[in-house]
Amino acid sequence: MRVILGTDHGGFNLKEIVKGWLMSKGLDVLDVGAFELSPEDDFVDYVKAAVKKSESDDRIILFCRNGFGMCIGANRYPGKRCGLAFNSEAVMRGRIDDDINCLSVPADYIDEQKVLDMVDIFLKEKFSGDEKYQRRINKLNDLP
Repeated sequence: MRVILGTDHGGFNLKEIVKGWLMSKGLDVLDVGAFELSPEDDFVDYVKAAVKKSESDDRIILFCRNGFGMCIGANRYPGKRCGLAFNSEAVMRGRIDDDINCLSVPADYIDEQKVLDMVDIFLKEKFSGDEKYQRRINKLNDLP
């Protein structure tokens, strides 16, 4: 599994912290930017870059100020199921029940330790595969 990171200016510092942590764990990390703090950048560009570089078994982690823009953007792409990271339990349920493959981090509202805990869960937890959850994902995949 490869971990793809993307951020705008709002999540830049937190992305850099998470990136260093992931690399210290020996994970395969692809950073699609931002590569410098630029208040004029647009989150949409980084959502697009992350999704376009992703393959089926990759996990995407996106950062912005409130997390909603990145989440909305990622969910516009077929096969992407992006959840908003607001606590560890929600991230765990998102992986187990909904097989989220993308996590959107609201950098203005999450501290460093909390995000590292959520990212750890996001990367380790497995989809349950229960029939009812798979059925729901299949229905999502059939949406226009």
